[in-house]
Amino acid sequence: MSDVPDPEVVELATKIFDLARRGETEALVAYVDAGVPANLTNDRGDSLVMLAAYHGHADAVRALLERGAEADRVNDRGQTPLAGAVFKGEPEVIRILLDGGADPSAGTPSAVDTARMFGRSDLLELFGEP
Repeated sequence: MSDVPDPEVVELATKIFDLARRGETEALVAYVDAGVPANLTNDRGDSLVMLAAYHGHADAVRALLERGAEADRVNDRGQTPLAGAVFKGEPEVIRILLDGGADPSAGTPSAVDTARMFGRSDLLELFGEP
């Protein structure tokens, strides 16, 4: 078995990650519904949920979570989708991730740490933090 990835597989994966970044929910979920893992990650450990959350695509995040994606899957740098959504200031994505079971204390920095860093007392209250 070769260690060299199949160029067609790499091209398809790149297309799917781009769909998550752009929030093209219908096309993205068509691939997931056809068998692409909902927790697919890129070479940096960014999941489809991470990419959609970071870029503010609430509908894509919701659809991926509904299809079994992990709300707290950390990337290679220890970051979670929730911390990314806090960093980018995406309130709807934050609510969807919390509804999907995301832990505000998970990751490094966590969503709690990120909210503190940016003085977001509203989010700290939402997370149940003093």
